[in-house]
Amino acid sequence: MNMASPVTSNQETLCSLATELNGVNVVCDFRGVLYLPNSKTLIVSDLHLEKGAAFARRGLLHPPYDTSQTLDKLHQCIDYFAPQTVISLGDSFHDQLGSEFLPEKARSQLKHMQTGRDWIWISGNHDPKPHKSIEGDCMEEVTCETLQLRHEPSDDDKIGEISGHLHPAAVITRRGKSVRRACFATDGNRLIMPSFGATTGGLSLKHKAFKGLFDTKNLFAHVLGKEQIYPISWSKMRG
Repeated sequence: MNMASPVTSNQETLCSLATELNGVNVVCDFRGVLYLPNSKTLIVSDLHLEKGAAFARRGLLHPPYDTSQTLDKLHQCIDYFAPQTVISLGDSFHDQLGSEFLPEKARSQLKHMQTGRDWIWISGNHDPKPHKSIEGDCMEEVTCETLQLRHEPSDDDKIGEISGHLHPAAVITRRGKSVRRACFATDGNRLIMPSFGATTGGLSLKHKAFKGLFDTKNLFAHVLGKEQIYPISWSKMRG
């Protein structure tokens, strides 16, 4: 099991990490997407598009630019990897009305990204199904190579599972200060994706919600930096 093989043209900059999950080569990218080079599949989780609009409908103040920021970053990832398939692991929209009232500019940008490739929406707890006007296939879960992709991590199917939902983050000490950063979490058997949305939060891997999901002896947090990714072992994470 290769937990930290760099994928980069610059040996001093670890912008991606190549590892193996149930016999499949996967690449964790510092922007928060997972790429499967053999099947040319890009995986992203918890976009939470239109979160600001969902808050506004309830009379709550929230930054209104989350959708454009999230789609711009996703567009960069798609341009970089040029995948044949994109799979969004649920909570792609913050609520059931998000896809229906998606602004035209965002709708056009999304359609442009979908052109010429397969696009799969995995059902999440926030968004059971995108509105019928949104292109792509909607599924509860999907098998890709030897991997099982779903929104929420299961209690039993650990080998080869990729999920989202929990928004994992690692708390580490850097230069004497505690820093919380979104991360990929994997012990080589299963992997939980970081949340991709611009205004989504993170839950510490030390939180009880993660209890029993990983073999902590082999658990690594591939922590997202501004332009790099940092592999941190369980023993070096703070509570």
